[in-house]
Amino acid sequence: MFDIGWSELLVIGVVALIVIGPKDLPKALSTMGKWMARARAMAREFQNNVDDMVRQAELDELRRQVQKAREFNLTDELEKSIDPDGGVRKTLAVEDFTSPAQAARTDDKPPAPKADASGEDVADMASAAIPPVPAPAHIPAQTGTAAPDAVSAAAAAVTAAPVEPTKDKTP
Repeated sequence: MFDIGWSELLVIGVVALIVIGPKDLPKALSTMGKWMARARAMAREFQNNVDDMVRQAELDELRRQVQKAREFNLTDELEKSIDPDGGVRKTLAVEDFTSPAQAARTDDKPPAPKADASGEDVADMASAAIPPVPAPAHIPAQTGTAAPDAVSAAAAAVTAAPVEPTKDKTP
């Protein structure tokens, strides 16, 4: 701290002994030691406060960095770097392919039947006007004649008649 050698300390001690006197010298040295202890305590407290402020500033900076990392959105940053003006997004935008009738319909309920002036349901009138469609005749009738193809005969037998469970006839 101070660059004082032993020779300078000896000169200071001799001057203090002459000025203060041998009777009050121990009391003066004790008082001077207490002041030095107080000065060192104040310096230590000041240094600790400075260290705390530095740590607090570092913690605040660290908190800001953590908060910034939490708020970081990788998708947005990539989009900004790849497509800053939004031209690619507009070009690749998907159109809504629903028809206007489907878009206007908000509920999934079937439409209510409409009635004509007489009060009769128009849908019932339309179904009454359409004749019933006969059942398809794709199943050949069994006449007892052998089928030209064994596979088609087996298929006709399976589709023509229901299969009944067989009883086990083992003794």
